Amino acid sequence: MPAEKLRRLDSGLLLFQILTHHHMKTIHYTSDAPAPIGPYSQAVWAGHTLYISGQVAINPSTGKVLDGDTRDQLTLLMDNLQAIITSAGLTMEHIVKVSAFLIDMGEYAIFNEVYGRYFDHDTAPAREAVQVSALPAGVRVEVSAIAYDPSK
Repeated sequence: MPAEKLRRLDSGLLLFQILTHHHMKTIHYTSDAPAPIGPYSQAVWAGHTLYISGQVAINPSTGKVLDGDTRDQLTLLMDNLQAIITSAGLTMEHIVKVSAFLIDMGEYAIFNEVYGRYFDHDTAPAREAVQVSALPAGVRVEVSAIAYDPSK
């Protein structure tokens, strides 16, 4: 049975540390991004790597899904992703891998336009983008990411 410990840090950040005999992971949470809508963590540190769960267009203040087009939804979810990265003491440059899920691949150009505002073209992370038949809460797009911090 793992030993669990909850710490509250400045700026409302909560860290849950789950320790086992051979493994340590730190659950990362910030109130500046939406709370998970299921049994998963916002993000998890494992060593130098931060695994960020799929973000969707949920307003972190209200917990409500943004009723907008793909451009609006992607902008909000990328802001949420950036909030998680920032709360972890990182920048978007630390992201090494992104997975994107779109309801309509016909909106791929819109996706690239908005996504491109958050990453430098020369140092953008590896990425795949796939079309799916449905996403949680009826959203049009979801993005997950993996970040690496060599100093951690």
